[in-house]
Amino acid sequence: MSKYLVTGAAGFIGYHLCEALLRRGDEVVGLDNLNDYYSVQLKRDRLAQLADQSRFSFHRIDLADREAIDALFQEHRFPVVLNMAAQAGVRYSLSNPHAYIQSNLVGFLNILEACRHTDVGHLVYASSSSVYGANTRMPFSVHDNVDHPISVYAASKKSNELIAHSYSHLYRLPTTGLRFFTVYGPWGRPDMAIYLFTEAILTGRPIDVYNHGTMKRDFTYIDDVVEGVVRTADRPAEANPNWSGDEPDPGTSSAPYRLYNIGNNQPVELMNLIEILEKCLGTKAKKNLLPIQPGDVPETYANVDDLARDVGFQPSCTIEEGVARFVAWYRQYHGR
Repeated sequence: MSKYLVTGAAGFIGYHLCEALLRRGDEVVGLDNLNDYYSVQLKRDRLAQLADQSRFSFHRIDLADREAIDALFQEHRFPVVLNMAAQAGVRYSLSNPHAYIQSNLVGFLNILEACRHTDVGHLVYASSSSVYGANTRMPFSVHDNVDHPISVYAASKKSNELIAHSYSHLYRLPTTGLRFFTVYGPWGRPDMAIYLFTEAILTGRPIDVYNHGTMKRDFTYIDDVVEGVVRTADRPAEANPNWSGDEPDPGTSSAPYRLYNIGNNQPVELMNLIEILEKCLGTKAKKNLLPIQPGDVPETYANVDDLARDVGFQPSCTIEEGVARFVAWYRQYHGR
């Protein structure tokens, strides 16, 4: 048994991660600020699934509250920290950029400082496929340069990776950044396409289909993502002995620092996703075809070779299976 801090424990990925760790017998301390970016009730309902576990405790703390973060780390002395907390959403970052600076930069710095001062053995943190920004070479590789983000959200996640590297270099803190690719599944986020589409189709409202339906996403089922996170957490980042400043590899370092993609390695066109949803729901969607939105990228596609090699990661859930499981959960949770 080991002890883990999971930040963002009431969030989609954080909640499932807590469940997985508890199932294998670990002790989990969960942290979340329960903000109202989306339904607080959904977040509370996720936490309620964990409440009867004797090895789970919850703290309502904002990452930007430096004193509270420091006190928590001093109390528990975590061997491993899994930072899943962040202000999420590409489009929301266009209208409320300050929220991203507070949570994703100030909050992340507080986590790094607390890890440094309490000798945390490994920090694993959520990054995002959005860091690939204007890149067009597919599939996206962690060894590619990612210096052209096209949203504040993406820039904040790229900043996380840069700041983490400086701490790995200066203080030998092992850090691993995980670039998630469009995670979906039961207990998912209401601002994500699959949730929005399901809700609209069942209520007879049209769905907004951006880029006229030609958008592609590497949809990744939550169980595959969590397995990748847990496997990574159990393998602290190490320095790459072959790293060279003459030809710097963005995905590794001479410091104990690693970046990985976690994706399904199989992009799905938006129109195909909608067809799968229609079959699961038994209802045709009314489509409102729209141009691509500011901050969006037309396609994501993850190269997961490094994660497969280092921790044995292998996504196994097909889009058809995953959507069916999500729809079953949605109907049960909402009584539809």
